[in-house]
Amino acid sequence: MKGRDESCTATRWLSIVGIGEDGVAGLSSVAKRLVSSADLVVGGKRQLGLADGLIRGRRLPWPSPIHDVLPEIEKHRGRPVAVLASGDPFHYGVGAMLLGRVPAKEMLCLPQPSSFSLAAARLGWSLQDVSLVSLHGRAFETIVRYLQPGARILALAWNGETPRQLARLLAERAMGQSKIVVMESMAGPRERVRSATAEGFDLADVAVLNIIAVEIVASAAAVVLPLAPGLNDALFESDGQLTKRDVRAVTLSALAPRQGELLWDVGLGAGSIAIEWLLCHASLKAIGFEERPERAARAAHNAATLGTPNLEIVQGRAPDAFEGQPQPDVIFIGGGLCDPGVLDAAWAALKPGGRFVSNAVTIESESRLTQCFQHHGGELLRLQVAKAARVGSAFAWRAAMPITQWRARKP
Repeated sequence: MKGRDESCTATRWLSIVGIGEDGVAGLSSVAKRLVSSADLVVGGKRQLGLADGLIRGRRLPWPSPIHDVLPEIEKHRGRPVAVLASGDPFHYGVGAMLLGRVPAKEMLCLPQPSSFSLAAARLGWSLQDVSLVSLHGRAFETIVRYLQPGARILALAWNGETPRQLARLLAERAMGQSKIVVMESMAGPRERVRSATAEGFDLADVAVLNIIAVEIVASAAAVVLPLAPGLNDALFESDGQLTKRDVRAVTLSALAPRQGELLWDVGLGAGSIAIEWLLCHASLKAIGFEERPERAARAAHNAATLGTPNLEIVQGRAPDAFEGQPQPDVIFIGGGLCDPGVLDAAWAALKPGGRFVSNAVTIESESRLTQCFQHHGGELLRLQVAKAARVGSAFAWRAAMPITQWRARKP
């Protein structure tokens, strides 16, 4: 029996149609037919307006929150439904959300050039050499990690104030000579492209729909996050509860982040381990557990300042705070080792094959790690850093307290 053709449009009742600022004129004949024949047409007010002359079925503007539309779409399963989206629905668009409820074999997607593609074409930039960032509906601080000398960035704005906000951030970080290009209403009759430096930003009346291009120029005094682990301790606000730079770099190496993994940072403190974990790759996730509210607040501030606002913080005492949290791929414990229940509960929560790293400073906590090493195996290391310090007119080595580190993989 001949296999069924999965590309057959008869089974694809949900159409996702990308529509640009040129409206109906930019749609293919197939896209026009899908919109005009749909029983239900979903989209933002702007998209519905752009396709106004085509729509014959019921119109449904996106609700708030947007996910509330999913049950209504599912009620029409098997009947023609069209979703109007900006540009490419599967590039920072609604495609992924819809795919969570409707299988790909039941969808037909007809994308248009994305705002990123249009902007790159205007500037003559190669997209593979550009950092693409969406600040639309996402924390503004997300862009911090991309602020590297010489970098080119395309950022989808949240609103008309986003370009000015970004210019202010760049100036504060001694990147005021960076060039900012603001592109509005791309590929439509109201398209406008304007530029300014960050420190001299004077563009007014920026449209809500805009994309920002940035060429980073960093002065010698610029605050730049290095791409390797081991950020300068001065970048973190702390009350002293901080894994120091050199030990932190070794600890991140032991944690060995891999794409998409979730870290539990138990005894979050200033958040340095979790923050550097998140900086390794945009797909990584982290949950920090911190009993003391002032430390939890400080860690949240550090996370936002250093470009990882997605750090999730659970304020509460371990191991009780573990209840109901998603199972981690990797666990780091830097505090709370004097309570034997914390280590045991964390080990039990770890996924099979997951990695466990813990640092100890006191003799008592070192004893606990030694017991874990004897019971679960792995590696037990002694780490010590000494730095040259002035003694009178000369220099001598001043050693920091030694760190005992246990590393293990759960069978």
